[in-house]
Amino acid sequence: MFIRIVVDSFARQPRRKLLTALALALGTAVATATLSVVLDVGDRLAREFRSLGANLLVPPQADTLPLEIGGVDYRPVASGAYLPEADLGKLKTIFWRNNIVGFTPFLDVPVEVRVDQGSAGNQPLRSTLIGTWYDHSVPVPNGGGSFATGISVTAPSWRLAGRWFKDGAAECVLGSAFAKRTGVTAGQKIMVRSGQRSLDLLVTGIVSTGGQEDEAIIAPLDMAQQLSDHQGQYRRLLVSALTKPEDTFSRRDPGAMTPVEYDRWYCSPYISSISHQMQEELPGVEVRAIRQVAEGEGRILTRVSALMWLVTGAALLAAALAVAATAGTTVLERAEEIGLMKALGAGKLVIGAFFLGEQWFIALLGGVIGYGAGLALARILGQRVFGISPELRLILLPVVLGLAAGVATIGSLLPLRNIIELDAAPVLRGE
Repeated sequence: MFIRIVVDSFARQPRRKLLTALALALGTAVATATLSVVLDVGDRLAREFRSLGANLLVPPQADTLPLEIGGVDYRPVASGAYLPEADLGKLKTIFWRNNIVGFTPFLDVPVEVRVDQGSAGNQPLRSTLIGTWYDHSVPVPNGGGSFATGISVTAPSWRLAGRWFKDGAAECVLGSAFAKRTGVTAGQKIMVRSGQRSLDLLVTGIVSTGGQEDEAIIAPLDMAQQLSDHQGQYRRLLVSALTKPEDTFSRRDPGAMTPVEYDRWYCSPYISSISHQMQEELPGVEVRAIRQVAEGEGRILTRVSALMWLVTGAALLAAALAVAATAGTTVLERAEEIGLMKALGAGKLVIGAFFLGEQWFIALLGGVIGYGAGLALARILGQRVFGISPELRLILLPVVLGLAAGVATIGSLLPLRNIIELDAAPVLRGE
């Protein structure tokens, strides 16, 4: 009987109920779109940020202090600690291995440079040869296949005129400032010397990074290892990892955490937990977050997410106000009907349940319509903002329906109070 009364009530005043359903549909559509985007925005923005460069620096724990003057490294080649290149594949075996987008080892070697022709003549120039990978395949232990990485992944923003060197070849690219100072262009050869070892390298391009690399020579890691006599070793590592913004919990000392808290921290892609896992696989290293990059990313992600939640809250608040307005009008128009139900013995709980039942039925209808419209809106937002549509998440349907029911309930609280306090006798007398 109760369900039949609720359903029959929709035959009366269909326009007002349609307006309520439309208001809920608009609110839930915006909520569906923003929730779909906000669930993807972290990964999308994190991947976009990774195109700007690495966010983790990995030097040896026992390394010596650097000695650089004017961008030139004057440390003896044998000074400091070195790390084994063969261990790098272990980075793709950590718990958050899929969040390791790329990594690149570097080996800096102080060198004397002689050029064939140019303004520098035959006088040797001091510079630094930076050995690294451009596009290198790293074997992953335990049958993990191989992983392609290098500065093509960790530094895609570097601008190059010409082409990159081939890994393992006697080739190099010059920093733009060094090339301008020496007059060397792509296609020429230079000779680099470190101690008693020397190499002839073909210049394949000129690179501009905006950093110390502009005054250096960048060559395959193999060439730097030959010059420094550190075969199979590197000096520092840059890692590009997808992380979530830091919060108060992520900054806590893992040693002071309970086992449950430690598991939660370890299984969250914080930059601190990923750094910890990297140190477990690469003993003898110190993993440092590049704070300017990490903190900047965290601020942007937090603000974008907060903006999305603010838009969602505003849309749902507007829907609640619309429900309250239409519900209040409905109570005034149906006062006689409510008074008659009370006169026939209906209790406050029954009348309130009847009224809320109507609102929840409308919320169900509006929520389903809003969910479909929100998915279409999310596709448009995703394509316009991120260039790719967010994933279809069916789990959002019950969430959106729950939000619609909650908004309908909140919007009906004041009218429901008026129903409960309504005195039947004056209403039935027409007063």
